[in-house]
Amino acid sequence: MKKAILFDLDGTLWDSSQQCTEAWNECIRTKTNLTKQITANDMHRFMGKTIDVIAAMMLPELSEEEQMRIIRLCTDYEKPYLQNHKAQLYQNERETLEMLSKEYELGIVSNCQDGYIQVYLEQCGFADLFCDFECAGRTGKSKGENIRLIMERQGIEKCVYIGDTQGDCDAAAEAGVAFVHAAYGFGTADNAVGVLTQLSDLPEIVQKLFG
Repeated sequence: MKKAILFDLDGTLWDSSQQCTEAWNECIRTKTNLTKQITANDMHRFMGKTIDVIAAMMLPELSEEEQMRIIRLCTDYEKPYLQNHKAQLYQNERETLEMLSKEYELGIVSNCQDGYIQVYLEQCGFADLFCDFECAGRTGKSKGENIRLIMERQGIEKCVYIGDTQGDCDAAAEAGVAFVHAAYGFGTADNAVGVLTQLSDLPEIVQKLFG
């Protein structure tokens, strides 16, 4: 039986909130006429949501068309900024994922724009540990649908999804897979089958889940 661990990205595998906040604020200052600036706490609320939802949260005073125009400017600006300003990985991340990759397929499923996961993979230094990744920005599908897509693509029969928000938990339920909450991340979640206070707790938890 082919078993897999699929991960959310923001708040689960890395914390890019400070770098993304800096990038978006710089973009707003230099590419628009807006005076609005966002905080890292704002970014924590945005992360994990699809781009249209973020746009409405961030710019409720603007038309939907203008919201989307500005958020796309920000996300386009963000990718090269992140390439030059490294985000923070979590403690013992490489060692933990190397250990897990010996027994399980590893993948990433995020609601981000296309290109964002690729920046993480370029920076982390262990991209070869992941068999696949998918995102809403590339498929236009929900996170739950993208979990199933990777499972079908890779022939995965049993899977657990790791994430830090209730949205991640709901996506796992939509996909029909178990959910483990990364409590060290940005949000809370109900109905998790396990809780991580640190990423290095994961091998023990998945061993119990998969038997």
